[in-house]
Amino acid sequence: MMRTNLIAAILALGAFSAQGLAQTPPMGGAQPYPSKPIRLIVAFAPGGGGDIIARLIGQKLSERSGQAVVVDNRPGAVGIIGTEIAAKAPPDGYAIYLAGVNFAINASFFSKLPYDTEKDFACITLVASAPYILLVHPNVSAGSVKELIALAKAQPGSLNYASNGDGSPPHLAGELLKSMANIQVVHIPYNGGGPALNALLSGQVHMFFSVISAAVPHMKAGRLKPLGVASNQRSSAVPDVPTMAEAGLPGLEATNWFAVLAPVRTPRDIVSQLNSMIVDVLQTPDMKNRLVSLGLEAVGSTSAQCEAHIKNEIVKWANVVKVSGGRSSYK
Repeated sequence: MMRTNLIAAILALGAFSAQGLAQTPPMGGAQPYPSKPIRLIVAFAPGGGGDIIARLIGQKLSERSGQAVVVDNRPGAVGIIGTEIAAKAPPDGYAIYLAGVNFAINASFFSKLPYDTEKDFACITLVASAPYILLVHPNVSAGSVKELIALAKAQPGSLNYASNGDGSPPHLAGELLKSMANIQVVHIPYNGGGPALNALLSGQVHMFFSVISAAVPHMKAGRLKPLGVASNQRSSAVPDVPTMAEAGLPGLEATNWFAVLAPVRTPRDIVSQLNSMIVDVLQTPDMKNRLVSLGLEAVGSTSAQCEAHIKNEIVKWANVVKVSGGRSSYK
């Protein structure tokens, strides 16, 4: 009887030990990712298009990951401040970065940056994109890109164009127009897209490369004239507006795009996991519709496609900066 009880006790102890081992994670084993909140660094001010996109992605990513995604706005210096913070963040997957087209432009526009654009980041995915649209004030007699070019050539230096500031995409899109059309127009920088658009609406300037979402209400009201979208295919948001190629300037492409990046030493399996979750988010109908309402189209790409796109953009804008002579210094 005593022997039977002893055997039962030993078996019970073995079962208890096995259960304990099954429930205890291995010593030194990593927590499953993600196991704490993720910080999404945004180099844009709250309320703008980039900030809205970040918050949309953050909400959906939080639902899929089971962890909070905290949007950390770090605007300033055409994106350099937020980019530097992201580059120097711990490469553990808990700090990711929403980059825009200025991420690629800054690589050549500024002679020195506090980070290496091509070496300090790992690409996760392209998020969304949309071409800029060339607008003119109704008082400008040109009704097409060809007529605008003819007008500029007939009156060199008499026309001007607004931008969001030196080194912004609308600034370099204007420089690209000048170079490709061989015209002389004057650059008038403003402190942001809103003031630049207001300057065009009031007739203080003649033309402006705008984001489509901001332009559509004024186009419909007849307050602004669209001449062309800066892409190789028409925009679904403004299908009646010809591309710059159709208007006579093939190759004039200026796209407003966004991508999610991570510090370069972030483990590849975490980058892959983030890619999968964010691409899934971008493929949902509600996200696609929300982006369309912002004048953007959802992309969702592999990490390699994202990397190739950014490298191409760096080269393209470097050529524009070189032609325009617009290189500047930072700090």
